[in-house]
Amino acid sequence: MNGFGSAFLLAQVGAHAAQRFAERIGELDLTPAQVGLLRLVATRPGQSQQAIAAQLGTQPTRLVALVDGLEKRGVLERHRNPEDRRLYALQLTDDGRELMSRIAIEAVAHERALTAALSNDERGVLRELLTKIADEQGLQPGVHPGYAGGRLS
Repeated sequence: MNGFGSAFLLAQVGAHAAQRFAERIGELDLTPAQVGLLRLVATRPGQSQQAIAAQLGTQPTRLVALVDGLEKRGVLERHRNPEDRRLYALQLTDDGRELMSRIAIEAVAHERALTAALSNDERGVLRELLTKIADEQGLQPGVHPGYAGGRLS
């Protein structure tokens, strides 16, 4: 044992992984928070900003700035919700879908680089173990806990 517990090693690798991912997507002129929002809209199109904010565990007002920036960039658009005209449904544009393809390529490259020391079997075991820990800790799948703390921008 190297004197450090599993929790420290998870934090160390997690911080490193987050930093490296931010660098990769920075080349696409994106932040991790923007990527998370785009990913959520891509997987669950048509949701309101309020519903997405609730899933992310963040304030709707904080989400507005992210949506505004992505809408201005032309990758995300708001549509009036036909069931409740006070709400806006979020959708990716064609440019947004193309950007998601580029993000996916970067995400795969990031995962490969981060787990290069592992065999395919070991990668599977690691994913299973991390999923088990995340489930037991009540973490929402696919949602970075930094949204709730306001640390992502």
